[in-house]
Amino acid sequence: MECLLNILRLRYSETNKKMNIAHRTHYAGTLRSEQIGQEVIINGWIDSHRDLGSLLFFDVRDRAGKVQCVVEPTDATMYLYEEGKKLRSEYVVSIEGTLRKRSNPNNKIPTGEIEIVVTSIVVLNEADVPPFVIEEEVRANEDLRLKYRYLDLRRPSLQKNLMMRHRITKSIRDHFDSRGFIEIETPMLMKATPEGARDFLVPSRLHPGEFYALPQSPQIYKQMLMVAGLDKYFQIVKCFRDEDLRADRQPEFTQLDVEMSFPDEEMVYEVMESCLRKVWTDVGLELPAFPRYTYKDVMERFGSDKPDLRYALEITTLTEALRAKTEFKVFNDVLEKKQGRIAAVVVPSGATWSRKQIDELTEVAKTYGAGGLVWVKKTVEGIDSSAKKFLTPELHTTIADACKMNVGDMALIACHEKWSRACTILGALRIEIAKRLELTKNKSNVFAPLWVLNFPMFELDEATGNYNAMHHPFTSPVVEDWNARTEDLAAIRARAYDIVVNGYELGSGSIRIHNRTLQTEVFDMLGLSKEEQETKFGFMLDAFRFGAPPHGGMALGIDRIAMICAGTDNIRDVIAFPKTTSMQGLMEECPSPIDPKLLTELKIIIGK
Repeated sequence: MECLLNILRLRYSETNKKMNIAHRTHYAGTLRSEQIGQEVIINGWIDSHRDLGSLLFFDVRDRAGKVQCVVEPTDATMYLYEEGKKLRSEYVVSIEGTLRKRSNPNNKIPTGEIEIVVTSIVVLNEADVPPFVIEEEVRANEDLRLKYRYLDLRRPSLQKNLMMRHRITKSIRDHFDSRGFIEIETPMLMKATPEGARDFLVPSRLHPGEFYALPQSPQIYKQMLMVAGLDKYFQIVKCFRDEDLRADRQPEFTQLDVEMSFPDEEMVYEVMESCLRKVWTDVGLELPAFPRYTYKDVMERFGSDKPDLRYALEITTLTEALRAKTEFKVFNDVLEKKQGRIAAVVVPSGATWSRKQIDELTEVAKTYGAGGLVWVKKTVEGIDSSAKKFLTPELHTTIADACKMNVGDMALIACHEKWSRACTILGALRIEIAKRLELTKNKSNVFAPLWVLNFPMFELDEATGNYNAMHHPFTSPVVEDWNARTEDLAAIRARAYDIVVNGYELGSGSIRIHNRTLQTEVFDMLGLSKEEQETKFGFMLDAFRFGAPPHGGMALGIDRIAMICAGTDNIRDVIAFPKTTSMQGLMEECPSPIDPKLLTELKIIIGK
């Protein structure tokens, strides 16, 4: 009996030791040489350990960094040495000791000049061998790291990203609070409305057969807040879109949502630009000036409405230069079309590129709708091209001069009977050439912001022949375009604007429609029947009857802002628990089947 009691006392003592955690005096990564001689307590994880026989070293890691600890075995500290030998990677520990100067400084880490001479080791929790080594240059595949995301998040780079994200959202809140904006929460359960992507639907138990939608954005709610007279609103809010994923997109994302009453575009530009400048400054970065481009400008010059301006590679239009001068049927067929376009992008020093390299670029162009590419090379021997049977020496010179080619350059020419398609083809080529020339290498801390203005109000869906809203159906048109409109709705410009940084759309906004009659006319043009308008937007149209002020605003993607500031090209690096590209949560194994009893209660039948 006494033996059993002794065992229980021992177990209680060990458990009590683990439960009575000494309060840390410092984070491990904050310790510096100015604190030498101080008694310190740190709590964290064993990052690495080294037993040299005469000395025992181990590093303790927490969110601020890591510091070296040392046990020097003597008669008085032999029990510490034996305790330290039991330590393994990822054990959770509390360490007490005295800070001293290291005899062999490590200049690679901020704590490299000091170390802790250990006087107490408490193992708060042991750890199994992790499924992958927790280190910066992690070699495990991403699916494994997402399955054990809580382990992957122990890596300093990911923790640094999440702490930067915290500073970003704090900076945003400080900015808008100082400008008199009010943060207001809007509902997560709302009415399904068409906003350009599929809704995530939530069944209602109390109303069988009816559904809520998770918000794609708080767009309608923030407009209602303007009608309510709340004047200046902002919110950092979760939004949801059931769409295919890519490196800069997730099914759930966080955005900064902003709306104000009685604005013009310049007011919106100033508020949003100053917000981003503050964010960049507060995370220790610098954001240069925001040049302004129209939608037509960026499409013609860069082939994209979200161009990366960290490199040049501007597209040159050749349509007029070649008109009535060529016998080349491919060009002539395009020149006959009203919307046809011939354009080129120059590859600096590309005259030495091989046939294989050019063929690879041709396949890229074909993917986006090109029939092929024509190349023109300028060398010391003269100008050559893949279409020299059809292009005269005079035309070769015309093309080289228009493209401002230097000796050694190569121009790649594409064409299409539709202006927008030709722009897209050349834009894809521009991006691919930049990749191959590594034009953004070592430029993760170089930022090229811009505004894109005057988007088309409508875009034609080639598959259906119907017009859709390019941004959303609540965007106000440019008045003179609206008054002079014809059957070509694509010619109407919208009072819409985007912010782009380094080839990513950071945000989109517009001056909104606040007039019931105009909003109804826009719905009519989009093919919504009166019944659909009333069913989907009746409450909004009704609100406009009671004195809606002019209003406008913008939304910025917090995830993309954090991604760009962190210098990564994958949005998952700045989200604590992201989904895979197949929209799965590998750690928590979702989506997952639902208990049939719950489906019955919700009156839901799963089809086969």
